[in-house]
Amino acid sequence: MLDFIILLIVIAVAVVLVVMNIRIVPQANAFVIERLGGYLKTWGVGLHIKIPLIDKIAKKTDLKEKVIDFPPQPVITKDNVTMKIDAVIYFQITDPKLYTYGVVRPMVAIENLTATTLRNIIGQLELDETLTSRDVINTQMRSILDLATDPWGIRVNRVEVKNIIPPQDIQNAMEKQMRAERERREAILIAEGQKRSAVLIAEGNKEAQILGAEAEKRAIILQSEAKKEAAIKIAEGEALAIKMIKEAGPTKEILTLRSFDAFIEASKGNATKIIIPSEIQSLVGLATSLKEVMTNEENEA
Repeated sequence: MLDFIILLIVIAVAVVLVVMNIRIVPQANAFVIERLGGYLKTWGVGLHIKIPLIDKIAKKTDLKEKVIDFPPQPVITKDNVTMKIDAVIYFQITDPKLYTYGVVRPMVAIENLTATTLRNIIGQLELDETLTSRDVINTQMRSILDLATDPWGIRVNRVEVKNIIPPQDIQNAMEKQMRAERERREAILIAEGQKRSAVLIAEGNKEAQILGAEAEKRAIILQSEAKKEAAIKIAEGEALAIKMIKEAGPTKEILTLRSFDAFIEASKGNATKIIIPSEIQSLVGLATSLKEVMTNEENEA
């Protein structure tokens, strides 16, 4: 009976030890196992059992990508300007064994390595290049850090320069420069607008003068054409009248009367000198003689 109780106790203790040494490794995790103080193997995702009092879990490693935001680091540029730069590093553990045994306090090692690398890169750049070359800085830092952390089982996926903080006097000078640049651009835009306005006004005046000249030219042409047409109509009328007179066969007396009518019409104009045909002169002389005879007869009576 006593032996049976002891057997039950031993079985219960064995079951408890087995249950206590069952481990489940969750997704995106890995456990580094040591046996008697030496590396044995790395457990992946799933159910595992370790030997009690012999095996132990040396390190539980999270394999998900991590982000470290380091505080601003003081750096000196090539032109001796001291500034502060903080960087953000995205990394991932790829080998739990190397991560466990490769370096003591890996995060501190990465921080110090980042600060050193950042100082080396910025020391080769001037202030203006530093402010405008973030992509170059990020690429160089990622390449250097990834190569240096590879023996630690760490892969650096991306490095981003978050803030570049120059000294206060440099910031003031940059603000003044930026303000002057904005004022220069504003002055250029105003000058361009005034120039464009002057050009448009000049072009408008030019077009107005051209249109006025064209209108005046057109008016003169129309007046000339109207006079020409009027002269043609008058000439056609005179030609038609002469033709009709010739066809009617007028006598000398009729022609003389017509000439007298023409002389009367001409005398109504603005001419200062009138040439009188000989037929009309004789007619006028006859009229004058008749008037004198009539005047004498009246005086005798």
